Amino acid sequence: MADDSQSGLRDRIARQGEDALGKLAQELLENPLVNSAIARAFEARERASAAQEAAMGALNIPSAADVERLTRRLRSVSQRMEGIEEAVDRLDQRLAGMSQSAGLDERLAAIENQLGKLAIEISNLAGALDAAPTPPPREQERMKVDEPVAPSKPKRKPAKRKR
Repeated sequence: MADDSQSGLRDRIARQGEDALGKLAQELLENPLVNSAIARAFEARERASAAQEAAMGALNIPSAADVERLTRRLRSVSQRMEGIEEAVDRLDQRLAGMSQSAGLDERLAAIENQLGKLAIEISNLAGALDAAPTPPPREQERMKVDEPVAPSKPKRKPAKRKR
């Protein structure tokens, strides 16, 4: 029971303290003298900050905002590089798997051998055939396009007789 009364007393004192602080802060903010002093302090802080940035810029010294921006950009580039490295690793693994599982070198050698055999057969066939093709028979000769052709006379229709 003593604990309940002590916790109740503590809660009541804490509430009263909070209420008193709230009222004090409200009255201070409503006071024009205090309010103008706070506003002037913030203005002075802004001017000092601007003067500091101008001086650092004149000395070519980066500001904290510049360093923070550069840090964020560096993190972004680092993350992109990690992604590229992972993609290259995956591609390397896939290429290694393809050459091992498919026997790529053996397949290429077999294709080269087959192409060599085909080349030899084609050269043998070309040697067996005459180099010059046989001329087509006279019936199958083509007409030359450049030769003038005599125009044919149009046929006349028979005239009708009058009765």
